[in-house]
Amino acid sequence: MSDGEAFDFQLDYIISVIRDTGAKVVGLQFPEGFKRRSPGIASRIENETGVNVFISGNPCFGACDLDVALLNDVDILFHFGHAHLDDNKLSQKVYFIETRSAVDIKDVVELAASELESRNIGLITTVQHVHKLGDAVKVLEQHGKKCVISPGDSKIAYSGQVLGCNFSAARNADCDEYLFIGSGQFHPLGVSLAMKKRVLIADPFVNELREADYSKVLRQRSAVIAKSLDAEVFGIVVSSKPGQERMEIAMELKQMAKDHGKDAHILTMDLVTPDQLLQFKVDAFVNTACPRLAIDEVGRFHAPMLTPLEFEIVLGEREWEDLYFDEITGD
Repeated sequence: MSDGEAFDFQLDYIISVIRDTGAKVVGLQFPEGFKRRSPGIASRIENETGVNVFISGNPCFGACDLDVALLNDVDILFHFGHAHLDDNKLSQKVYFIETRSAVDIKDVVELAASELESRNIGLITTVQHVHKLGDAVKVLEQHGKKCVISPGDSKIAYSGQVLGCNFSAARNADCDEYLFIGSGQFHPLGVSLAMKKRVLIADPFVNELREADYSKVLRQRSAVIAKSLDAEVFGIVVSSKPGQERMEIAMELKQMAKDHGKDAHILTMDLVTPDQLLQFKVDAFVNTACPRLAIDEVGRFHAPMLTPLEFEIVLGEREWEDLYFDEITGD
Protein backbone atom coordinates (compact mmCIF):
# COMPACT_ATOMS: atom_id res chain seq x y z
CA MET A 1 0.00 0.00 0.00
CA SER A 2 1.50 3.33 -1.08
CA ASP A 3 1.41 6.58 0.92
CA GLY A 4 -1.37 7.84 -1.30
CA GLU A 5 -3.48 4.76 -0.54
CA ALA A 6 -2.54 4.43 3.13
CA PHE A 7 -3.40 8.00 4.15
CA ASP A 8 -6.29 10.30 3.35
CA PHE A 9 -4.99 13.73 2.33
CA GLN A 10 -8.58 15.01 1.80
CA LEU A 11 -7.77 16.65 -1.53
CA ASP A 12 -11.41 17.02 -2.57
CA TYR A 13 -12.13 18.83 0.71
CA ILE A 14 -9.05 21.06 0.28
CA ILE A 15 -10.11 22.04 -3.24
CA SER A 16 -13.64 22.84 -2.04
CA VAL A 17 -12.28 25.05 0.77
CA ILE A 18 -10.11 26.96 -1.69
CA ARG A 19 -13.07 27.54 -3.99
CA ASP A 20 -15.40 28.52 -1.13
CA THR A 21 -12.95 30.98 0.41
CA GLY A 22 -11.77 32.48 -2.86
CA ALA A 23 -8.15 32.06 -1.77
CA LYS A 24 -5.53 32.99 -4.36
CA VAL A 25 -2.35 31.95 -2.55
CA VAL A 26 -2.35 28.71 -0.55
CA GLY A 27 0.25 27.30 1.82
CA LEU A 28 0.91 23.61 2.51
CA GLN A 29 2.78 22.38 5.59
CA PHE A 30 3.73 18.74 6.10
CA PRO A 31 5.51 16.73 8.81
CA GLU A 32 8.73 15.08 7.66
CA GLY A 33 7.21 11.74 6.68
CA PHE A 34 4.75 13.33 4.26
CA LYS A 35 6.98 15.95 2.61
CA ARG A 36 7.79 13.72 -0.36
CA ARG A 37 4.09 13.76 -1.24
CA SER A 38 3.94 17.56 -1.35
CA PRO A 39 4.83 18.22 -5.04
CA GLY A 40 2.10 15.91 -6.31
CA ILE A 41 -0.48 17.38 -3.94
CA ALA A 42 0.52 20.94 -4.87
CA SER A 43 0.26 20.15 -8.59
CA ARG A 44 -3.25 18.77 -8.29
CA ILE A 45 -4.40 21.77 -6.24
CA GLU A 46 -2.92 24.25 -8.73
CA ASN A 47 -4.30 22.39 -11.75
CA GLU A 48 -7.83 22.21 -10.34
CA THR A 49 -8.09 25.66 -8.74
CA GLY A 50 -5.59 27.94 -10.48
CA VAL A 51 -4.15 29.16 -7.18
CA ASN A 52 -0.48 29.61 -6.36
CA VAL A 53 0.75 27.04 -3.85
CA PHE A 54 3.68 27.59 -1.50
CA ILE A 55 5.11 24.52 0.25
CA SER A 56 6.78 24.96 3.63
CA GLY A 57 10.29 23.54 3.68
CA ASN A 58 10.75 24.06 7.41
CA PRO A 59 10.70 21.17 9.86
CA CYS A 60 7.29 20.44 11.35
CA PHE A 61 6.95 18.67 14.68
CA GLY A 62 3.25 18.99 15.43
CA ALA A 63 0.15 21.15 15.43
CA CYS A 64 2.07 23.43 17.79
CA ASP A 65 4.60 24.12 15.04
CA LEU A 66 2.89 26.27 12.44
CA ASP A 67 5.04 27.96 9.81
CA VAL A 68 4.23 31.49 10.95
CA ALA A 69 6.33 33.15 8.26
CA LEU A 70 4.54 31.25 5.49
CA LEU A 71 1.20 31.99 7.15
CA ASN A 72 1.85 35.70 6.64
CA ASP A 73 2.34 35.18 2.88
CA VAL A 74 -0.74 33.08 2.08
CA ASP A 75 -4.50 33.46 2.23
CA ILE A 76 -4.99 30.08 3.89
CA LEU A 77 -2.67 27.32 5.13
CA PHE A 78 -3.35 23.58 5.12
CA HIS A 79 -1.44 21.83 7.91
CA PHE A 80 -1.18 18.06 7.40
CA GLY A 81 -0.78 15.14 9.79
CA HIS A 82 -2.05 16.64 13.05
CA ALA A 83 -5.35 17.37 14.74
CA HIS A 84 -6.50 20.89 15.54
CA LEU A 85 -4.78 22.25 18.63
CA ASP A 86 -7.04 24.18 20.99
CA ASP A 87 -4.88 27.28 21.24
CA ASN A 88 -6.00 30.90 20.84
CA LYS A 89 -2.65 31.78 19.27
CA LEU A 90 -3.37 29.65 16.22
CA SER A 91 -4.62 31.53 13.18
CA GLN A 92 -8.13 31.20 11.79
CA LYS A 93 -6.45 30.91 8.38
CA VAL A 94 -5.22 27.39 9.22
CA TYR A 95 -7.05 24.22 8.18
CA PHE A 96 -5.85 21.02 9.85
CA ILE A 97 -5.83 17.96 7.59
CA GLU A 98 -5.50 14.98 9.94
CA THR A 99 -4.33 12.57 7.23
CA ARG A 100 -6.11 9.55 8.68
CA SER A 101 -4.69 6.12 7.93
CA ALA A 102 -6.65 3.60 5.87
CA VAL A 103 -4.60 0.63 7.08
CA ASP A 104 -6.58 -2.20 8.71
CA ILE A 105 -5.68 -2.60 12.39
CA LYS A 106 -7.79 -5.67 13.18
CA ASP A 107 -5.12 -8.27 12.37
CA VAL A 108 -2.45 -6.73 14.58
CA VAL A 109 -4.96 -6.19 17.41
CA GLU A 110 -5.90 -9.86 17.10
CA LEU A 111 -2.22 -10.69 17.59
CA ALA A 112 -2.06 -8.37 20.58
CA ALA A 113 -5.06 -9.94 22.31
CA SER A 114 -3.10 -13.03 23.31
CA GLU A 115 -0.09 -10.98 24.46
CA LEU A 116 -2.00 -8.60 26.73
CA GLU A 117 -1.58 -9.74 30.32
CA SER A 118 -4.54 -7.95 31.92
CA ARG A 119 -8.29 -7.69 31.40
CA ASN A 120 -8.62 -3.89 31.65
CA ILE A 121 -6.88 -2.37 28.64
CA GLY A 122 -6.37 1.33 27.93
CA LEU A 123 -6.44 1.96 24.18
CA ILE A 124 -4.25 4.79 22.90
CA THR A 125 -3.05 5.92 19.49
CA THR A 126 -2.20 8.93 17.33
CA VAL A 127 -4.67 10.92 15.27
CA GLN A 128 -3.87 8.78 12.20
CA HIS A 129 -5.59 5.74 13.76
CA VAL A 130 -8.00 7.23 16.30
CA HIS A 131 -11.00 6.51 14.05
CA LYS A 132 -10.10 2.79 14.15
CA LEU A 133 -10.23 2.40 17.93
CA GLY A 134 -13.79 1.07 17.66
CA ASP A 135 -12.47 -1.81 15.54
CA ALA A 136 -9.89 -2.56 18.22
CA VAL A 137 -12.58 -2.63 20.91
CA LYS A 138 -14.62 -5.20 18.96
CA VAL A 139 -11.62 -7.50 18.53
CA LEU A 140 -10.49 -7.27 22.14
CA GLU A 141 -13.96 -7.72 23.59
CA GLN A 142 -14.21 -11.01 21.70
CA HIS A 143 -11.20 -12.09 23.77
CA GLY A 144 -12.80 -11.07 27.06
CA LYS A 145 -10.98 -7.77 27.41
CA LYS A 146 -12.52 -4.60 28.82
CA CYS A 147 -11.40 -1.57 26.83
CA VAL A 148 -11.01 1.96 28.16
CA ILE A 149 -10.78 4.93 25.78
CA SER A 150 -10.51 8.15 27.76
CA PRO A 151 -10.58 11.83 26.79
CA GLY A 152 -7.53 13.96 27.40
CA ASP A 153 -7.21 17.59 28.41
CA SER A 154 -7.89 20.62 26.21
CA LYS A 155 -4.78 19.93 24.07
CA ILE A 156 -6.26 16.60 22.94
CA ALA A 157 -8.83 16.53 20.13
CA TYR A 158 -10.02 12.90 20.47
CA SER A 159 -10.49 10.31 23.20
CA GLY A 160 -7.61 7.85 23.19
CA GLN A 161 -5.31 10.23 21.32
CA VAL A 162 -1.81 10.86 22.66
CA LEU A 163 0.73 13.40 21.49
CA GLY A 164 4.49 13.30 21.85
CA CYS A 165 4.11 16.00 24.49
CA ASN A 166 0.79 15.08 26.10
CA PHE A 167 -0.28 11.75 27.61
CA SER A 168 -3.40 12.98 29.42
CA ALA A 169 -5.75 10.56 27.62
CA ALA A 170 -3.64 7.68 28.96
CA ARG A 171 -3.44 9.23 32.39
CA ASN A 172 -7.23 9.49 32.57
CA ALA A 173 -7.75 5.82 31.64
CA ASP A 174 -8.50 3.50 34.57
CA CYS A 175 -6.70 0.40 33.30
CA ASP A 176 -4.02 -2.13 34.14
CA GLU A 177 -1.99 -1.88 30.92
CA TYR A 178 -2.11 -0.11 27.57
CA LEU A 179 -2.29 -1.07 23.93
CA PHE A 180 -0.80 1.58 21.64
CA ILE A 181 -1.81 1.29 18.00
CA GLY A 182 0.72 2.86 15.66
CA SER A 183 4.27 2.67 14.36
CA GLY A 184 5.96 5.26 16.56
CA GLN A 185 8.12 4.58 19.61
CA PHE A 186 8.15 7.90 21.46
CA HIS A 187 4.45 8.09 22.37
CA PRO A 188 4.24 4.64 24.02
CA LEU A 189 7.59 5.19 25.75
CA GLY A 190 6.27 8.40 27.24
CA VAL A 191 3.09 6.73 28.43
CA SER A 192 5.01 3.82 29.93
CA LEU A 193 7.34 6.12 31.85
CA ALA A 194 4.57 8.49 32.96
CA MET A 195 2.18 5.78 34.10
CA LYS A 196 4.71 3.11 35.15
CA LYS A 197 2.55 0.51 33.43
CA ARG A 198 3.13 -1.92 30.60
CA VAL A 199 2.51 -0.58 27.10
CA LEU A 200 2.23 -3.03 24.22
CA ILE A 201 2.78 -1.51 20.76
CA ALA A 202 0.70 -2.90 17.88
CA ASP A 203 2.16 -1.71 14.58
CA PRO A 204 -0.46 -2.17 11.84
CA PHE A 205 1.92 -1.25 9.01
CA VAL A 206 4.18 -4.26 9.55
CA ASN A 207 1.73 -6.35 11.61
CA GLU A 208 4.17 -6.68 14.52
CA LEU A 209 4.06 -6.37 18.30
CA ARG A 210 6.70 -4.99 20.63
CA GLU A 211 6.75 -3.79 24.21
CA ALA A 212 7.69 -0.23 25.11
CA ASP A 213 10.91 -0.29 27.10
CA TYR A 214 11.97 3.05 28.53
CA SER A 215 15.03 1.68 30.38
CA LYS A 216 17.50 2.90 27.72
CA VAL A 217 15.96 6.37 27.65
CA LEU A 218 15.94 6.46 31.45
CA ARG A 219 19.65 5.62 31.53
CA GLN A 220 20.34 8.39 29.00
CA ARG A 221 18.35 10.91 30.99
CA SER A 222 20.06 9.90 34.23
CA ALA A 223 23.43 10.43 32.56
CA VAL A 224 22.39 13.93 31.41
CA ILE A 225 21.29 14.80 34.94
CA ALA A 226 24.53 13.49 36.41
CA LYS A 227 26.59 15.62 34.02
CA SER A 228 24.65 18.70 35.13
CA LEU A 229 24.97 18.35 38.89
CA ASP A 230 27.99 20.67 39.10
CA ALA A 231 26.67 23.18 36.58
CA GLU A 232 26.64 26.84 37.65
CA VAL A 233 25.44 28.59 34.46
CA PHE A 234 22.28 27.46 32.68
CA GLY A 235 20.71 28.51 29.37
CA ILE A 236 16.91 28.19 29.53
CA VAL A 237 15.66 27.68 25.97
CA VAL A 238 12.29 29.15 24.95
CA SER A 239 10.79 28.56 21.49
CA SER A 240 8.64 31.19 19.80
CA LYS A 241 6.66 28.50 17.96
CA PRO A 242 2.89 28.63 18.57
CA GLY A 243 1.93 25.98 21.10
CA GLN A 244 5.51 25.51 22.31
CA GLU A 245 6.26 28.90 23.86
CA ARG A 246 6.42 28.47 27.65
CA MET A 247 7.93 31.71 28.87
CA GLU A 248 6.08 31.56 32.18
CA ILE A 249 7.70 28.23 33.04
CA ALA A 250 11.07 29.54 31.87
CA MET A 251 10.77 32.53 34.21
CA GLU A 252 9.87 30.23 37.10
CA LEU A 253 12.91 28.06 36.36
CA LYS A 254 15.15 31.10 36.19
CA GLN A 255 13.95 32.23 39.62
CA MET A 256 14.41 28.71 40.96
CA ALA A 257 18.01 28.75 39.72
CA LYS A 258 18.57 32.11 41.41
CA ASP A 259 17.12 30.78 44.67
CA HIS A 260 19.75 28.03 44.55
CA GLY A 261 22.60 30.42 43.83
CA LYS A 262 22.84 29.45 40.16
CA ASP A 263 23.13 31.72 37.12
CA ALA A 264 20.45 31.25 34.45
CA HIS A 265 19.74 33.09 31.19
CA ILE A 266 16.68 32.80 28.95
CA LEU A 267 17.48 32.11 25.28
CA THR A 268 14.65 32.68 22.80
CA MET A 269 14.54 31.31 19.26
CA ASP A 270 12.24 29.68 16.74
CA LEU A 271 13.86 26.39 15.69
CA VAL A 272 16.04 24.89 18.41
CA THR A 273 19.02 22.96 17.05
CA PRO A 274 22.49 22.03 18.33
CA ASP A 275 24.00 24.53 15.87
CA GLN A 276 21.75 27.33 17.12
CA LEU A 277 23.04 26.82 20.65
CA LEU A 278 26.69 26.23 19.82
CA GLN A 279 27.89 29.76 20.58
CA PHE A 280 26.28 29.99 24.03
CA LYS A 281 28.83 29.26 26.74
CA VAL A 282 26.79 27.61 29.48
CA ASP A 283 27.29 24.52 31.61
CA ALA A 284 23.88 23.07 30.74
CA PHE A 285 20.70 23.93 28.87
CA VAL A 286 17.11 23.60 30.03
CA ASN A 287 14.59 22.98 27.26
CA THR A 288 11.09 24.45 27.57
CA ALA A 289 10.35 24.02 23.82
CA CYS A 290 9.11 20.76 22.28
CA PRO A 291 9.61 18.10 25.00
CA ARG A 292 10.89 15.62 22.41
CA LEU A 293 13.91 17.81 21.69
CA ALA A 294 15.94 16.78 24.74
CA ILE A 295 15.10 13.11 24.19
CA ASP A 296 15.48 12.78 20.41
CA GLU A 297 18.62 14.93 20.18
CA VAL A 298 20.39 13.53 23.25
CA GLY A 299 24.17 13.75 22.94
CA ARG A 300 24.11 16.22 20.03
CA PHE A 301 24.30 19.41 22.11
CA HIS A 302 27.68 20.69 23.28
CA ALA A 303 26.32 20.90 26.83
CA PRO A 304 23.76 18.69 28.60
CA MET A 305 20.14 19.45 27.63
CA LEU A 306 17.77 19.05 30.57
CA THR A 307 14.00 19.00 30.68
CA PRO A 308 12.33 21.27 33.29
CA LEU A 309 11.68 18.24 35.51
CA GLU A 310 15.31 17.16 35.26
CA PHE A 311 16.42 20.69 36.10
CA GLU A 312 14.40 20.42 39.31
CA ILE A 313 16.25 17.19 40.11
CA VAL A 314 19.60 18.91 39.53
CA LEU A 315 18.58 21.67 41.94
CA GLY A 316 17.32 19.21 44.54
CA GLU A 317 13.68 20.25 44.16
CA ARG A 318 12.59 16.84 42.89
CA GLU A 319 13.64 13.26 43.66
CA TRP A 320 15.46 11.16 41.03
CA GLU A 321 12.71 8.53 41.29
CA ASP A 322 10.15 11.15 40.24
CA LEU A 323 11.50 11.39 36.69
CA TYR A 324 9.21 11.19 33.67
CA PHE A 325 8.85 12.85 30.27
CA ASP A 326 8.09 16.56 30.11
CA GLU A 327 4.60 17.37 28.84
CA ILE A 328 2.78 20.42 27.52
CA THR A 329 -0.65 20.08 29.06
CA GLY A 330 -3.93 21.94 28.74
CA ASP A 331 -6.83 22.64 31.07
